[in-house]
Amino acid sequence: MLGKTNLKGRSGFTLIEMAIVLVIIGLLLGSVLKGQEMIKNAKMKRIKSDIDGIVAATYSYQDRYKYLPGDDPMNRVATPPAGFGAKSCTRGNGNGLFDTNKERICFWQELAGAGFISGDPSVHNEVKVAKRTPFGGRYLVRYANNINSSGKSGNYIYVENVPTEIIKSLDEKYDDGVYNTGTIQCDYDYTTSRAYADIYWLAF
Repeated sequence: MLGKTNLKGRSGFTLIEMAIVLVIIGLLLGSVLKGQEMIKNAKMKRIKSDIDGIVAATYSYQDRYKYLPGDDPMNRVATPPAGFGAKSCTRGNGNGLFDTNKERICFWQELAGAGFISGDPSVHNEVKVAKRTPFGGRYLVRYANNINSSGKSGNYIYVENVPTEIIKSLDEKYDDGVYNTGTIQCDYDYTTSRAYADIYWLAF
């Protein structure tokens, strides 16, 4: 009588099974990383699109009313359609610069009141009325004599709290790739380890 082979069940994985599991894990990780990259690129494109939209709305307002929104010396407070319903926005100084806090808030209110952007023109609060970025910060209009210590002066869009790698990518794609020169600037050198920074976008 032949002897019996006593197999008490198999334990563990064969090399082939382990290889298959590793391949599956690799594919899943690759999909996750690819998805994150796509989301990052979409947000980067959204910032560029938002900036272009703000600039287009600003120049459309200027073309129609002869002044920059917020800087407009005309009284735009009256209720639409006679006026904009831009609460607390009596008059700008008309000098072509966003050089007062009131003008910077009224910028958004008057654009909304004139119908160039969405929003409530009666909200006279920059925290609430300024448009939001895809990273949760705000787009703010500013003026400076020495923007980011670059020696340039003028109006610009200040973009809050953006991943530094995104700012660097925007700078390389749409400007000169140098953090403190050109039309896209960052408040920190790209070689630093800072995860988030702010943009000075000289769009006007």
